[in-house]
Amino acid sequence: MSVLKRSIFPVITSTILLSISGCSSISVDDYAERSPKLIPQEFFNGKLCADGVVRDWRGRQIRQFNAQILASWDDKGVGTLDEIFDFDDGRETRIWTLTPDSKGGLRATASDVPKETRMTHAGNTIHMAYTLRYGEPGDTIDLSMDDWMFQVAEGVVVNETRMSKWGVEVGQILLVMRQVNEDHECLNPAIN
Repeated sequence: MSVLKRSIFPVITSTILLSISGCSSISVDDYAERSPKLIPQEFFNGKLCADGVVRDWRGRQIRQFNAQILASWDDKGVGTLDEIFDFDDGRETRIWTLTPDSKGGLRATASDVPKETRMTHAGNTIHMAYTLRYGEPGDTIDLSMDDWMFQVAEGVVVNETRMSKWGVEVGQILLVMRQVNEDHECLNPAIN
């Protein structure tokens, strides 16, 4: 029995290490040839609606939401994403500021993101990895967010964010964003 354990352990360990390294090697550049092209300044412009769910580490839905994003860019190329999320258990807001960088990407900041991050894009894909400080003042937790957006049709983006703490996945956010007319209602009036 101990011979079997000694021979299986290296195989299992190698498989786990290969799986971990394989997950971390995905680059936004891998999607450079995909279309339709997702250009942040074009997609995040005007009013967008989003609908989604938050799932726990087991994959169970624990929250759902509707969101409104008001997006604009100034004459220096700095973008603002003013986000309102109406969850089934309350409202949350966030304002992102997107500033062009010298590498063709965007530097991204928000009040609940303690360290500036970088938004990169290629083909139909945008990627951001950042720390989100979640909770009320005095009772917060820092979560690592691995955020991938894919444009699947004109004016429609699917977004998947994996949340982790200490390298262990604790949940996911799945949502669909779509460009809408200014008079379109994104938020559920019953929650307001």
